[in-house]
Amino acid sequence: MEGHLYEQLYKHILHEIKEGQLKAGDRVSSEKELAERFGVSRITSKKALEKLAEAGVIKRIQGKGSFVADGIRGGLEHKRHSEEITNLESDEKERPLIGFIISNFSDEFGLQLLRSIEKQSTEHKYDLIIKRTRGSRDEEERAIQLFVRLGIKGLIVTPIHGQHYNAELLRLVLDKFPVVFVDRYLKGIPVCSVYTDNKKAAQDLTIHLIGRGHDKIAFLSPPEENTSTLEERLLGYTLAFTQEGLKLNQDYCLTNLKGTLPMNLDGTAIDSDKETIQRFLEQYPDVKAFVASEFLVATMLAQVIDSLGKSLDEYEIVCFDSLNDYLGKPIFTHIQQDERRMGEEAVDLLVSQLFGEAVPEQRIIEHRIIIK
Repeated sequence: MEGHLYEQLYKHILHEIKEGQLKAGDRVSSEKELAERFGVSRITSKKALEKLAEAGVIKRIQGKGSFVADGIRGGLEHKRHSEEITNLESDEKERPLIGFIISNFSDEFGLQLLRSIEKQSTEHKYDLIIKRTRGSRDEEERAIQLFVRLGIKGLIVTPIHGQHYNAELLRLVLDKFPVVFVDRYLKGIPVCSVYTDNKKAAQDLTIHLIGRGHDKIAFLSPPEENTSTLEERLLGYTLAFTQEGLKLNQDYCLTNLKGTLPMNLDGTAIDSDKETIQRFLEQYPDVKAFVASEFLVATMLAQVIDSLGKSLDEYEIVCFDSLNDYLGKPIFTHIQQDERRMGEEAVDLLVSQLFGEAVPEQRIIEHRIIIK
């Protein structure tokens, strides 16, 4: 029933009234009862009751519930209800808009998130418009301004790397416009955010390598400043050493790789990163284990190792969001983020805001570690 959302509930309650199962003054099931009875969300049942109240079919009394309105009978009334259903379905042809702004997406991360957000938006009868900013702050601001002009009702956004906040985003938040951040959060901004526990995930990866007998483990990442996802991955890596009673060598933290950032995917920065990684491997030949904050960083590392004529079997590389090889097996041991759940939760929490409901500031989505 969730796929049809509130129209099905709307029609079902009208049918009960028409058949005399519900009479004037009778109490109608509550949002919670309807949700449990039909296996739908509270958002769905609430909207169905609100539409019935708008049509004059029921009266909602604060603190008491919903009741069938006086004078609701068959015949002429049923005709009016049928017309109301027709109008309702006609209204659905012009669905409200919600926006999704993402810095970049790829097969390893972002594409499944996008699919999930689009699917869940459709389930809730919203049309989704999408803008990819490629890591540009100006593009992000322009996208927000454009979406607002187009009349979006709410916004899901993955903020770009390396910023405290975007002025346009902050303005929306201060205006209490419905916003959900996905895949990261911005410190000090009270916005509902849906993301993986990146600290715990990086800790899990590092402890996996320690458990494999490694004590010299490097961490490779783009600059982590002001990007919660990368900051927490670095923190998780460092905490793993403390937890396991090992000494962390700060020289093994290589966090100046910029080639995988969306604004730098032209190849020039990647070549520079590969040179940086090569110098690191030559300077620290005893380091044989690596935690890469991103799949593309892991692949760069593997390419450099191969270019030096070394065997990849000598090294162990773990990362976030790995792809599979042509046999369907994971290329690297990695953290698999649940993009489908992240997308569903982001849309559900946005729709809850649209209905005036309070939502949590943080929604942590469970991750899995996939062993190569």
